[in-house]
Amino acid sequence: MQTLLARYDNLAAWLASRWPEGLALLLSRLALAGVFWRSGRTKVAEGTLLTIGEQARFLFEYEYTRVPLPPAIAAPLTTYAEHLFPILLVLGLFTRISALALLAMTLVIQVFVYPEAWWQTHMAWVAMAAVLVSRGGGPLAADVLLARARAGW
Repeated sequence: MQTLLARYDNLAAWLASRWPEGLALLLSRLALAGVFWRSGRTKVAEGTLLTIGEQARFLFEYEYTRVPLPPAIAAPLTTYAEHLFPILLVLGLFTRISALALLAMTLVIQVFVYPEAWWQTHMAWVAMAAVLVSRGGGPLAADVLLARARAGW
């Protein structure tokens, strides 16, 4: 029994070490970024990089009517945020701020757009964002390089 507990403790210690945790944080960054990136791409006019599409304007004007911003502001703000913050997450640059921004967006979506989607969707997004806000991007993130550069200043 003692040997089994010791093996479990060793495995748990290794799983909590730098590289396994870094891999888990990388996967969390990619998963959360993917959700918002794909959503952002649906708001862009086909064949353009960041031109707000008519479908996005329609959604914010007629479907997302409870969002407490005018549609002319909410549509571009959301579209640009759904592109910028996922890119930063993939790079692991400003991870905590990016995850916090996507956490705020998730809460706005939960409260004002799809309040029935908590258990099936939004809770997972909140969990991923919360882990990234609290732990950062991990050793496989550009934040590490930025921290090293700042330490040398």
